[in-house]
Amino acid sequence: MPFLRWIRDQPYLLLTLTSLFWAGNAIVGRAVVGRIPPVALAELRWIAAFLIVLPFAWRDLSRDLPVIRRHFGLLTILAFTGITAFNTLLYWSLQRTTAINATLMQSVAPLLIGLFSFLLYRDALTRLQIAGIAVSLVGVAAIVSGGDPSRLFALSLNAGDLVIVFALALYALYSALLRRRPGIAQLSFLAFTMGWGAVLLLPAFVAELASGARFEPFDASMIGALVYVAIFPSIVAYLGFNRGVELIGANRAGPFFHLIPLFGVVLAVLFLGERPGLHHAVGILLILCGVMIASRGRGKNRVAKDKPAI
Repeated sequence: MPFLRWIRDQPYLLLTLTSLFWAGNAIVGRAVVGRIPPVALAELRWIAAFLIVLPFAWRDLSRDLPVIRRHFGLLTILAFTGITAFNTLLYWSLQRTTAINATLMQSVAPLLIGLFSFLLYRDALTRLQIAGIAVSLVGVAAIVSGGDPSRLFALSLNAGDLVIVFALALYALYSALLRRRPGIAQLSFLAFTMGWGAVLLLPAFVAELASGARFEPFDASMIGALVYVAIFPSIVAYLGFNRGVELIGANRAGPFFHLIPLFGVVLAVLFLGERPGLHHAVGILLILCGVMIASRGRGKNRVAKDKPAI
């Protein structure tokens, strides 16, 4: 389709949509994670996403199977960090921290991506990227503090906050390692990492059920939540993020994480009836400016083309 061919070459639009869907994932996750155990929510999400994408990816998977076998170790690391661990830990954390803390913690993602890019490839953040991250961080702080800086100093960290940072570190590693992704089709990569990531999560899922965790009876809202997290934050967002990193690199894609609290505010106003304030407008403006500053500069395709990885 002409539209799909066009949009796959628009990295900034793809990364913006990714942030929108991930903001929705955080809201949906906070709404249902108390009704569905966190590991179970992640497991059901990835199984459903895998089953949805498999019919479309089957031909590519069959063709790319020899390459997948050669790079099985690297692909397992990508599946574990980007699929198995990150979202499971995020859902677990949402039971143990506040929305403000969770939003603030996610804002360190661009810095962690920059750190792993430097450690793995000696790619230092440019001055524009550092400036853009700093500006958008101020915007995030304006939103989560409600315009009162003293609220930031009053925040207290708990186990949930620390686990979110650890989860973001794993996703930053995933983002940096995407440069070494073998030269297979996007659908092959997505289907394999989702399916294998769900398999890797099975031991934790069984352990959670054995510990006594139980589901509430499924109703329309829970089914709708599962459909949403399986399609938009999973299939659509991961395709968008992987392609965006492929086109402009992880360091320039990282600041788009700062759009998550921006979209979180918009979604909260639209669906939760929250009232916007001046601090929201100031924060949104600063985030947008920061992302535009950080995303400037040279970009190139960084994905390996079927050559030995790690």
